[in-house]
Amino acid sequence: MAKKFIDLSIAIEDGLPSDPPLMIPKIQYVDHKQGAGTMIPFFPGIDPDKDLPGGLGWAVELLSVSTHAGTHIDAPWHYHPTQDNGKPALTVDKMPLEWCIADGVVLDFRKFPDGYKVSPKDVDDELKRIGYTIKPNDAVLIMTGADKNWGKLEYLLTGCGMGKESTLHILNMGVNVVGTDAWSWDRPLPYIAQDYAKTKDASLIWEAHFAGIEKGYFQIEKLTNLDKIPPFGFTFFCFPIKIKGASAGWIRAVAQVDK
Repeated sequence: MAKKFIDLSIAIEDGLPSDPPLMIPKIQYVDHKQGAGTMIPFFPGIDPDKDLPGGLGWAVELLSVSTHAGTHIDAPWHYHPTQDNGKPALTVDKMPLEWCIADGVVLDFRKFPDGYKVSPKDVDDELKRIGYTIKPNDAVLIMTGADKNWGKLEYLLTGCGMGKESTLHILNMGVNVVGTDAWSWDRPLPYIAQDYAKTKDASLIWEAHFAGIEKGYFQIEKLTNLDKIPPFGFTFFCFPIKIKGASAGWIRAVAQVDK
């Protein structure tokens, strides 16, 4: 049977405002002409104009970038030093490889307004609507529609998000990997901050992430194209870059769909 691969990842781009200022990626592009000059220390005595094809050398990019830039996966270490009620939290380089390939399911929450907190009932209602029962080791992806604002300041304020209860509800079904097309698995941070300012209820702060203290899990953020795959019946791939001791790693998220 023929296979179709759908890219669910956004690119890491220089200067885009879709992150807080301190996290915006910076990319220095060294083109082939500049690269020719950098080859001289490796090949003493060369004349780039005479000895290199067209006087051109290698192209190189130099990045200053957070591990949480672009489409990436958060490890339990991002949320807290411990997981599963006291065990040492896993860093991204310790992610079990078998969790990086999974049957995927997409929950469509685009009907909810920006800043809405998804409840366990919302999860169950959507599963009932699409006619799917989550099984252990599935990857559960939520579609908020936030990716339509990627590259704009509005991205940071777009989409619904998960709460502690809805996150644990999914994890307790045997799920280890979840993901969203929004900036955060939680609700957009300004909405959480507003609610905290009104109530002074500290349990609202980053509650979906902090669910990992109770039950460790890996969480993907900044997905895209979830509307281009079926609700289920696809294989999901999310291998992270192996960064020692890191709280996150960039992934090339891909869905494989049978044609």
